[in-house]
Amino acid sequence: MILFAVSLATMLLFGFPFMVTLLGSLILYLLVYMPDFAPRMIITMVQQVIAGVTPPALVCVPMFILSATIITSGESAKRLIHMLKVFVGHFPGGLAITTNASCTLFGAVSGSTQATVAAIGGTMRPMLLEAGYKSPFTLGLIINASDIAFLIPPSIGFIVYGVATSTSIGMLFLAGIFPGLMILVMFSIYCYGYSKFNKIPTLPRASWGERYNAVRRGLPVMGFPVIIVGGIYTGILSPTEASAAAVLYAILLETVIYRSLTFERIIDAFLQTGVITGVVFILVGAGQAFSFLIGFLQLPAQLLPPLFGPDPSMLWVITIVIVVYFVACMFVDPIVAIFILSPVFQPYVEGAGVDPILLGTLVTLQAAIGSATPPFGCDIFTAQLIFRRPYLEVIGHALPFLLILMLATVLLVAFPQIALWLPNMAMGGGF
Repeated sequence: MILFAVSLATMLLFGFPFMVTLLGSLILYLLVYMPDFAPRMIITMVQQVIAGVTPPALVCVPMFILSATIITSGESAKRLIHMLKVFVGHFPGGLAITTNASCTLFGAVSGSTQATVAAIGGTMRPMLLEAGYKSPFTLGLIINASDIAFLIPPSIGFIVYGVATSTSIGMLFLAGIFPGLMILVMFSIYCYGYSKFNKIPTLPRASWGERYNAVRRGLPVMGFPVIIVGGIYTGILSPTEASAAAVLYAILLETVIYRSLTFERIIDAFLQTGVITGVVFILVGAGQAFSFLIGFLQLPAQLLPPLFGPDPSMLWVITIVIVVYFVACMFVDPIVAIFILSPVFQPYVEGAGVDPILLGTLVTLQAAIGSATPPFGCDIFTAQLIFRRPYLEVIGHALPFLLILMLATVLLVAFPQIALWLPNMAMGGGF
C-alpha cells in the first residue's frame, strides 16, 4: 500500500479534490500491482461505488442539505442569531456564547459542520471582531463550535455511520443531543473566562420588549428541531420522512412566513444542493470502493490482531477506535473515514460488547474534532475559503477548543449514559 499512500499524498499536495485522489490512487494501485485483474477489478470498483450510494437511508442526506441551503439563503439564520444575542449578549463572552448556541441550533437543521461554518461564521465573525475579540479566537471558535452541528440531529455523520454499520439512525440522532449540549456548555464556560480575562466589552442589556420581538421573529426557526427530533422520538416520522418534512417546513418558512425567498432563489438552492450532494455521494461511493479493496487484500486481518491483542477489553477497543478515527479525520474527509473504518472495526467492537449507539456517538465526535484539527481538517480550509485568512491564523487558537473536545470525549467514555439515556428512554429502557 506504499504506492497508494504516496499517490494519495502527492495528489493532495497538488490540490486535487479528495474524491479524485482517492479513486485515482485506487486505480493506480490496481494497474501496478494487479495488472492481470485490473480491468475486472476496475469494473468491480465501479459497482462498489454505485452500491455505496444506493442504501435507502441516504435519501435523507440531500433532503437535510436542501433544508439547510434554503434557510441559509433566507432570513432564518439571521433571526436565530438575533434571538439568542438579545438574551446572552450582555454577559461576559455573550457574543461568543451566542456563536456557540447558534451553531448548536443551526446544527438542528443542517447536520453539517461546513454549512454551519458558512452560515453562522459569516454573520458572527464581523460582530466578534467589532466587539474586540482577536481574529484567531473568532476563527477557532467558529470552526470548533461547528463541531456541535455534527452531533445535533440531523447529523450527516450519524447517517453515514448508521448506513455503514446498519445501526439505527434514529437512535443515533437521539444519542447526539446531550453530548452536543454538553460541549455547548463547556465552550460557553471557556468563552466566559476568555472574555473576562481579556476584558472584552459586553453588549448593552436588551429590554424585555426587544427580547419579545426577537423571540416572536425567530421562534418559527425552532420548528426544525421540533419536527426532526420530536417526530423521530415520538415515532411519527422516520429519519427519511423527517428530512422531507424539514424541506417542506423550510420552504414554507422562508416563502410564506418570512417572505425572504423568490422562486429564482429557491431554484438556486436546489442547484446548490445538487452540487453538494454530488460531492457527498461521490465521497461515500469512493469510501465504499476503498473499504472493499482493503477487505479484498485482507489488510484488516493482517494489521488489527496485533493492535488489539488476543482478548481486548472494552476500554481498549474504544480507545483504539477513538484514536484511529481522530487521526484519520485530520487527513481525510470525515465521511470517507467513517465509511472506510467502521466496517473494519465492527467485528472487534461487537466482540468486546461495546454499545453500537455509544460507539457511533464517539466516532462521530472524533470525526468532527478531526475535521477542525491541523494539518488537513476540512473545516480549516472551509474557513480559509470563506474568511480569506491565512492557514496559521485559522489554526492559531485551536488548542484550547481541542482540549475541551478531548475532555468531552473522556467524559463520554466515563459516563456513557450522557449519550445513551435518551435512546434508552425511546426504547422504553429507562436508565
